[in-house]
Amino acid sequence: MESHIYHSKVVDSKGLVDWTETENRTWQTLIQRQHEVIQGRAAQSFLEGLEILNFTRDRVPQISEINLVLKKCTGFSVKPVAALIQPQEFFELLANKQFPMATFIRTPQDLDYIQEPDVFHEVYGHTPMLTNPVFTRFIEQFGKLALSLDKKYRRKLFRLFWFTIEFGMIKEQGDTRAYGAGILSSIGETQYALTDKCEHRDFNFLDILRTPYRIDIMQPIYFVLNHIEELFTIFDMKVESIMEEALRLGDHAPAFELKGKTLDTESGSMGE
Repeated sequence: MESHIYHSKVVDSKGLVDWTETENRTWQTLIQRQHEVIQGRAAQSFLEGLEILNFTRDRVPQISEINLVLKKCTGFSVKPVAALIQPQEFFELLANKQFPMATFIRTPQDLDYIQEPDVFHEVYGHTPMLTNPVFTRFIEQFGKLALSLDKKYRRKLFRLFWFTIEFGMIKEQGDTRAYGAGILSSIGETQYALTDKCEHRDFNFLDILRTPYRIDIMQPIYFVLNHIEELFTIFDMKVESIMEEALRLGDHAPAFELKGKTLDTESGSMGE
């Protein structure tokens, strides 16, 4: 894949981004094909969020349009940021009911995959679940939990974000469905995640903390909730004790080939 360097676009004083004709066409292509592939694969709460947001098809939605809907539903909003932000800022945003959003979109050459989180990933992948009051309460509490812990635990705690908010799956009427943004903003991963090419594990906090991941491949392992409220069991646990146990036991053997800075123990979705 050809490498591109992406930079967030300027947001003007009215909260608007000046998207080009090419960028709007890219959005149109992405949303049309993703709408088709998620049918029968996306969680009901995600589909309901899509219906509530009712994204424009012919252009990238503006931040103000998205926030108008989100604030009415859950009190959350999206905030434009650079593609990678420091952990402290990331967790503070979540704890204050704000979700970071990049303001650039992939080029046509990178249509199928981009390592950086672009506006399609943020808007199409994340914001539908931000209309769900139960899910946003988890995100807010996750941010507050992260801020309350010693910084030495943050890398492992981010694995909880990765395997839920980014790549989470859930049981619905006996079927497994995706709710994570990393799955549902990717045409390839949406199809792959429900095949026997990957492993589905029961949701388990300690297991998640011990599971490394790579940011540049389709995930070999997904954790599956029995119901959305299962996320909140974490907040009833002695989190620091479990963190220490995870450190003592060490990571599970990676289910993938090791590859430098794409391994989460070396570099992650947050800049450091």
